[in-house]
Amino acid sequence: MVADVQLYEGRSLDVVQQAESLASYGAQIAVHYDRYTAAHAMVETADRLNEAESTPQQYLLLVGGLRTLAQGVHASRSVLDSYLLRAMALSGWAPGLGDCARCGRAGPHDWFVAQLGGTVCNDCAPAGSARLRPETGDLLRALIAGEWDAVDAASGPATASASGLVAAYAQWHLERGIRSLSLMESTR
Repeated sequence: MVADVQLYEGRSLDVVQQAESLASYGAQIAVHYDRYTAAHAMVETADRLNEAESTPQQYLLLVGGLRTLAQGVHASRSVLDSYLLRAMALSGWAPGLGDCARCGRAGPHDWFVAQLGGTVCNDCAPAGSARLRPETGDLLRALIAGEWDAVDAASGPATASASGLVAAYAQWHLERGIRSLSLMESTR
């Protein structure tokens, strides 16, 4: 739920003077398991990113993601992946999806390494790096840019691959796991 609340600063606790409901998304999200788990992962991520300081942009991104989940017009996992990429970008951890994230060589490139910041060239890719198919790279760029026609048209294998890379990237930069993502895995 999104509410406009007016508070009065009391001695030990703030007092709610006025509250007005602006939007309610809970009912539309809670009746669908995939939407519910995606929303939970989004809120958990927002909580972790905003432990030190919250920003209006992070808040608006979360509200927009929850609204999109409630509407159900896009796959829940794609909404979550787009949210994670954008939230990481707002926090200063935008993945490099064009040029090599390590040496800057012009891309696109065939390898993705979360620890190095995104896609990397053949020379910079360490052993065991994830191979990035062109369709998956295109999907990652569409997710961060909000190009929903391209996201919705992506194949199942590309979507699954992109989701795994996004989850690894977000959890690496948060320096801990997002517990809700394990529940999201079972909805694929």
